[in-house]
Amino acid sequence: MKNTISIFTIFLLLLSCGSDKNVSIDTLIANGDLNALRSKKTVITEQLKVLNEQVKTLDSVITALDTDTKLPLVSTFEVSSQNFQHFLELQGDVATKQNVLIYPEMAGTLQRVYVTEGDRVTKGQLLGVIDDGGMANQLAQLKTQASLAETTYERQKRLWEQKIGSEIQYLQAKTNYETTMSSVEQAERQLSKSKLRAPFTGIIDDVIKDQGTVVSPGPGSEVFRIVNLSNMYITVDVPESYLGSITNGSMAKVYFPVLGDSINTAVRQTGNFINPNNRSFSVEIPVPNKNGIIKPNLSARVTINDYSNPIALLIPQSVISENAEGEQYVFIVEKPSEEMQGTAKKRIVTTGRTQGRYVEILTGLTAGELIIQEGARSVKDNQDVQINK
Repeated sequence: MKNTISIFTIFLLLLSCGSDKNVSIDTLIANGDLNALRSKKTVITEQLKVLNEQVKTLDSVITALDTDTKLPLVSTFEVSSQNFQHFLELQGDVATKQNVLIYPEMAGTLQRVYVTEGDRVTKGQLLGVIDDGGMANQLAQLKTQASLAETTYERQKRLWEQKIGSEIQYLQAKTNYETTMSSVEQAERQLSKSKLRAPFTGIIDDVIKDQGTVVSPGPGSEVFRIVNLSNMYITVDVPESYLGSITNGSMAKVYFPVLGDSINTAVRQTGNFINPNNRSFSVEIPVPNKNGIIKPNLSARVTINDYSNPIALLIPQSVISENAEGEQYVFIVEKPSEEMQGTAKKRIVTTGRTQGRYVEILTGLTAGELIIQEGARSVKDNQDVQINK
């Protein structure tokens, strides 16, 4: 039936084109009259519009009367609310605040080294000793003098309390004792510099100087490197647009491509300064390292939760289309019957954030509606469709 109408339309068009005041198109073209050609074109165009409208009317009537018409087959899914979490993906490197080089505080020969690379040490543990150059003997003599000065002072103090002797003798004994004790404390502090101790609990990563090497304070004279792998963290630069959505306690996930492993953690600290060079602020994320396999400078991919909605409406991005005005829309099936037939309706929607292949719908849909998934590109608004069971 539709083919017959189309042929009839073409026939009428050709008929109208072949006669306009008994002047054929060929004759008009041969005459070269521009105004006549334009007038002929206007007449034909108007006739074509009328014929097209008549064809559309006939099509709609035929569709309504033809009980054998096959409806377009589509598949649908029901919109439901669900928990939606959006994550910002960033790149960072692992670092530790306890990764230091131990330098000597006095000059001398590295007399003893008590640790090797890989040893676990505790805070304050003795790592090495530098030859003190006889300072220990000097300290012993000062302690002997201090002991004598203390005895003299205590005796003079008791005599003075009994009003025996002069005050000047008591004060001289007291001053001598305090001066000697001060010298002892100073000598002990100086002697302690000959002992290299661990500043914190960690692992000896490198023994840089060998036993018997002459060392001295200053650059290039480091003796040990000690690292604490239990207090690791990652610092990433976050664009300033996320300043209000990423705060202390925001959930984060760290993935290590080299290790093929990931850990769940949370933001520990957010920076209070916007870097003017890249318009970002720093975020520090702790990295638990119970097994000790995570090392400083290890590359990591960080995802930080910057948005959550426990009742979000999520649909695949593939079912969304866009019209000429830039509006996004989907097709839903309205009032499906028991025979799984219904009418396709176009819905303008507003989208929010995306995560993977899904996008959040902010307006335009409600939970429970049926969205056309397969076949959405071929249906039209208000068209009857058959739902694939």
